[in-house]
Amino acid sequence: MSERKQVNFTIVPDETSDSPRTYANFCAISHTPFDFTLTFCEVLPPSEQQVRDAETQRVLRAPVRARIVVPIQFVPNLITALQEHMRSFGEGTLKIGPPPEPVH
Repeated sequence: MSERKQVNFTIVPDETSDSPRTYANFCAISHTPFDFTLTFCEVLPPSEQQVRDAETQRVLRAPVRARIVVPIQFVPNLITALQEHMRSFGEGTLKIGPPPEPVH
């Protein structure tokens, strides 16, 4: 019977892929007992028709650019990583690339 070997590693984005960046300036968040869904939208200045519709419907629809589902187990790590990047951003020392150590 083979023994399982533990290997420690850090996962980093593969920047060689041709995945485009997607701009979003609004994020709606919903959840189930199992995951969080982040729905990223692009909100543009509304047309006159959209303003009239919003006056009666009280809703302005924004095009969805991406919908990301995050398992509940990962949400605390995501929050910690975002807080760390906001702290670095606030200090003016935001570094591009993966963190020097994995965030747990």
